[in-house]
Amino acid sequence: MFRTKRSGLVRRLWRSRAPVEGDGEADRGTHGSGGCCMGKTTKVAKSNAGSEAELKALTHSILKKIKEKQLEVLLQAVESKGGVRSPCLLLPSKVDAKVGQQSYSLPMLLYKVFRWPDLRHSSELKRLSCCESYGKINPELVCCNPHHMSRLCELETPPPPYSRYPMDYLKPPDSPDSGPSSSDTGGTTYSAPVGLSDSLALQESGDRAHWCVVAYWEEKTRVGRLYSVQEPSLDIFYDLPQGNGFCLGQLCSDNKSQLVQMVRAKIGYGIQLTREPDGVWVYNRSCYPIFIKSATLDNPDSRTLLVHKVFPGFSIKAFDYDKAGSLQRPNDHEFTQQPRTGFTVQISFVKGWGQCYTRQFISSCPCWLEVIFNTR
Repeated sequence: MFRTKRSGLVRRLWRSRAPVEGDGEADRGTHGSGGCCMGKTTKVAKSNAGSEAELKALTHSILKKIKEKQLEVLLQAVESKGGVRSPCLLLPSKVDAKVGQQSYSLPMLLYKVFRWPDLRHSSELKRLSCCESYGKINPELVCCNPHHMSRLCELETPPPPYSRYPMDYLKPPDSPDSGPSSSDTGGTTYSAPVGLSDSLALQESGDRAHWCVVAYWEEKTRVGRLYSVQEPSLDIFYDLPQGNGFCLGQLCSDNKSQLVQMVRAKIGYGIQLTREPDGVWVYNRSCYPIFIKSATLDNPDSRTLLVHKVFPGFSIKAFDYDKAGSLQRPNDHEFTQQPRTGFTVQISFVKGWGQCYTRQFISSCPCWLEVIFNTR
């Protein structure tokens, strides 16, 4: 019996579905044990044989109604795990599918099958800005590409206030070329003067104004030059099949630490940094958690800022311009001592730091980023 190309694509897609717990292939980075400052996730148990067969039959029947070229787009996105830029998969948004007693919209079903088996509601999702359906309300055709979506990171409740200002932002740098020191409080502003001078030089040379600059660090050493960002979205990665952006793998590093080399190899697809109307979002594209600290993620009156754990496939609003503006008090001595670029966000790959970890300062992390925002 001859097999059609369509049926072959459908079979490959079903084999590439997201594993559920009990398959032995569950994404080790997606779920984890409890701990502070982390996005909350739920584990999903392996479905019984009856519902598995029902889901398979339903998924096959839906996929067989999709155009062959659209199946190829979906397969490309699923097999590359988002590593290849794939176009939108526009399908009717109001078609519902039923699995057992549960009814799902067509997009939700595809997201559950191919990305997040534990997904419960569309409110848990955030559409990425690269998607044609981004910002549109109730369109008749909606993008069902599961790698044009991310899950929202649910934050822990911040601690009670202990002081007027976050201590991380009160220590001015000693000199323009100052680097991290183990005696520092773990502050986030020590390399901001370097970023400021470099980025101002870029503007004076006639380049478009940047909205942020990015520095890559390995422990206490900055690797490579600052990366000035003008485009609204930036991919920061170590190894990506397709895509442009800040490639950390191309930077020359003399660090021989085995831990640094191990973490560097795990950065993979890295993160996507996007400036959107409500702030700056970070999307974790890698297979391992990332860790973020930002003044606008927490109570500005707390003594120290929390370090938030962001699992693979999750997004977090790492910087809020409105909140940052409320933190800047021109009459306060501490804030007038800061560079005009103002605020930074710290992001570490794989290894966390802070009160929940053995590493107290980000300068002890093997691989990390400093994102310096231009708030003018």
